[in-house]
Amino acid sequence: MKITTKFMINERGQQSDSIVSNRLFDGIKGFYKTPLTITDFKANTPGKIVGELSSQRVDPTISYSLIWKAFMAVLFSLLIIFIYIALRFKNWQFGLGGVTALFHDSLIIIGVFSLFYGIMPFSMEVDQSFIAALLTIIGYSIMDTVIIFDRIREYRALYPKRELSININTAINSTLGRTINTSGVTLIVLIIIFIFGGEVLRGFTFALIVGVVIGTYSSVFNATPVAYDILMWQKRRREKKELMTLKTKAK
Repeated sequence: MKITTKFMINERGQQSDSIVSNRLFDGIKGFYKTPLTITDFKANTPGKIVGELSSQRVDPTISYSLIWKAFMAVLFSLLIIFIYIALRFKNWQFGLGGVTALFHDSLIIIGVFSLFYGIMPFSMEVDQSFIAALLTIIGYSIMDTVIIFDRIREYRALYPKRELSININTAINSTLGRTINTSGVTLIVLIIIFIFGGEVLRGFTFALIVGVVIGTYSSVFNATPVAYDILMWQKRRREKKELMTLKTKAK
């Protein structure tokens, strides 16, 4: 069992660590069927009852450092993905749409973990495993988005005179079956791991399950509409400028 506490987190020294260990012993000694002393609890002598296997202290400064590094890792990944999408499709609008969807995915997952922390019967700590799950979801979601964007680009090249909204709608419909099948198979595997994978993996797997569901719909309902709205806004703006130029020339 892993027990995490903030008790005396701002105190340093062996004395404070000993106090925390003693309080821990007082809290859990009643659960042992065979009585044990504080010495046995700390010693872990072979052949006797298992007590405190190990203890680890993470100071607040280290915690803030981990949070900052995690934030920078997510931000840097979003920036690189934006550049990648913008260069691949030669449209920064697609890059912005993809990053908006990824930001949405990350925000929802962090919100779910914040809301259900302490409610779910498994660990939902925001640690290295959670950051790894978040970055995995970002990669999974953007690849689903790239598939849709790639089909949109294909239809725009095949049917240049067709309305953009029709090309986008047709591209989404043509990739929807593949998206659902891929996400469905991934979810089946993740649910099996969540059920049978053990307590250690449950928080990590839960984040992936939520991320796959969120990432699947955000590729369709967030990334593509954002790119479409920006493209149409720019088109209307160009048309307005052209109209103003024509009026000026006519005068």
